[in-house]
Amino acid sequence: MGKTIIVGLMPLLLLAACSTHHEVQMAPVEVKPIHITIDVNVRVQKDLDNFFGDIDEAAQDLQTTDTGGSEK
Repeated sequence: MGKTIIVGLMPLLLLAACSTHHEVQMAPVEVKPIHITIDVNVRVQKDLDNFFGDIDEAAQDLQTTDTGGSEK
C-alpha cells in the first residue's frame, strides 16, 4: 500500500515542481517630443538644377540640329 501512495503522488509532485510564477511590473512610459530641423533645400535644388540643366542642354542641341538640317 505504501508503494501505491508514492506512485500516486509522484505525478502531483512532478507537476508541483514544474509550475512557476512570474510577476511583471509595467512602469508608466514617458514620451517626450523630439524636435529636429534639417535644411537640405539648397543641396537638393542645386542637384536638380544640374540634372535638368543637362537635359535642357541636350534638348537645345537636338533642336539646333533639327532646325539646321531642315532648311531647303
